[in-house]
Amino acid sequence: MNKTTSKTSPFAHTAPLMSELELARLGGGEVAYIKTLSPDDAQRMFPMVEGLPAGINLFSLHAADGTPLALTDTLQAAIGHAQEGDLAIAAVH
Repeated sequence: MNKTTSKTSPFAHTAPLMSELELARLGGGEVAYIKTLSPDDAQRMFPMVEGLPAGINLFSLHAADGTPLALTDTLQAAIGHAQEGDLAIAAVH
């Protein structure tokens, strides 16, 4: 295990973060991650969604391989989608 946290890091006592490649290798259907998106980023990622509100952050839920699963306007809703799908949420760096 590679420890790269410093003594001043608030994450010094948490598990190491996974790279996106490591997360994707975990396989589908078990692990997901959430990204914060601007409306412009969300429109590019979800072109079929129309009328996205300007000036707010949106949250996208992705499968471990990066496949977009859901787009929401709250972090809690994205977490709820993951829980409904029995997906563990992983932090990616």
